[in-house]
Amino acid sequence: MLEKVKQARQQWGGSNLLIDTWLTKRQELIVTYCQIAGIPPYEENAHQLPKDEDISEFCTRLVDYVSTGHFEVYREVVSACEVHGESSILHIDELIPQISVSTEMALEFTDKYAENEHTFDRFDAHLSTLIEGLEQRFELEDQLLSNLHEKHSSTVS
Repeated sequence: MLEKVKQARQQWGGSNLLIDTWLTKRQELIVTYCQIAGIPPYEENAHQLPKDEDISEFCTRLVDYVSTGHFEVYREVVSACEVHGESSILHIDELIPQISVSTEMALEFTDKYAENEHTFDRFDAHLSTLIEGLEQRFELEDQLLSNLHEKHSSTVS
């Protein structure tokens, strides 16, 4: 996942401050996930439950990332696409509902685990399902960014 963020930065980095900030938030979210999941370089955490504060931090970053997408980045993408063509609008109309699926997953996960009174029943399964949804989300968001960058790069600057 971090490699894909690096690729996204190489592809779209520097074209727009909002997108740069959003990709930084994506990277921070992924790093925080790796910490609570015990994924390298944080494998020392692999055989223990994450700390409450680490889970809360992950949930905070998760909501921040999802909110930035929906309330800032997507709006900018939609505005640029409305100016430049119906095919772009159709593409966005196709992608946003698919992205919204992972938004619901993120909010459900946060509702269940953000507080310090965690119930770890099925935590690993919930985290795994969430990450699968986020990976799909990142791919869809990258399609939005690609569309915006390729067709409307003069508007994004």
